Amino acid sequence: MAEKKRILSGMRPSGKLHLGNLTGALENWVKLQDKYQSFHFVADWHTLTTDYEHTDKIWPDTVEMIIDWLAAGIDPEKAVIFVQSHIKEHAELHLLFSMLVTVPRLERNPTVKEQIRELHLEDRVSYGHLGYPVLQAADILIYRAHGVPVGEDQVPHIELTREIARRFNQLYGEVFPVPKALLTPFSRLPGLDGTKMSKSKGNTILLSDPPDEIEKKVRLAVTDPAKVRMGDPGHPEICTVFTYHKKFNPDEVPEIERDCRSGVLGCVACKKNLAQKLADYLAPLREKRKELEGRRNYIREVILEGNRKAREEAQATMDLVREKMKIGKFWDV
Repeated sequence: MAEKKRILSGMRPSGKLHLGNLTGALENWVKLQDKYQSFHFVADWHTLTTDYEHTDKIWPDTVEMIIDWLAAGIDPEKAVIFVQSHIKEHAELHLLFSMLVTVPRLERNPTVKEQIRELHLEDRVSYGHLGYPVLQAADILIYRAHGVPVGEDQVPHIELTREIARRFNQLYGEVFPVPKALLTPFSRLPGLDGTKMSKSKGNTILLSDPPDEIEKKVRLAVTDPAKVRMGDPGHPEICTVFTYHKKFNPDEVPEIERDCRSGVLGCVACKKNLAQKLADYLAPLREKRKELEGRRNYIREVILEGNRKAREEAQATMDLVREKMKIGKFWDV
């Protein structure tokens, strides 16, 4: 039987996760962990590229995020869960890769450009921020991953990783597979206000939110601005609430669409229905999370074991890299 191919993906530690994290990454990770050797990491060094002032939040946010990973179904018996900064080989490979990439190439990265605009960092882009796609390449290639589950916005980073893998292999000899982007099947879920989902905007529903909190948040969700009162015909294709129904309540979508367009269904009733469907959808995850919150020693063991497995793989890769580059060891003198 052929050995399973390997995938790697990660998230910056952001504390408790929201619906966008679930639909954009976690649900896909859970499906893929039976098909691939899965490595999932907490990208804590990446946090420093945009928020180096608040390092005290990184570890508590790491723990909360891993609890949500486990509650969502990431199985540490099937997937390696680890923390980036605990595997120092990432930094060494990043340094070596940084010699293979030009500054103009990094400045053309559309994802970095968008992030700089969103965070208003035009006049204070750090060396580390500009080069974080190179660190991301090291994160991926140090585990010799064949695929990277990502959203569409991350595809430019994967293309740079592919370029670096090919350049290294051409210069020094074959070490790295050229990884492919494995696009998440579900498109990006908008925030409740219709814009990009972000906790900083307050437009999210957390995976850990209780039913009453979900209902309160859904009541504020934007709908079709032309549908002001009961009886007004709606346009579900521009309604954020309808987008959520398509993901979390697909069986009722044809009926909701018909009744919204005819004016029979009002926004208040539609939102109430969605809030109940979301609460039901997240109920198993909330229960699992509650159990895990009382098992901090178990969380610690998961991280330590994941770090051990990741370190073993990373060290093996760096042995190969140093051998191919003829660097980092004594030769005949």
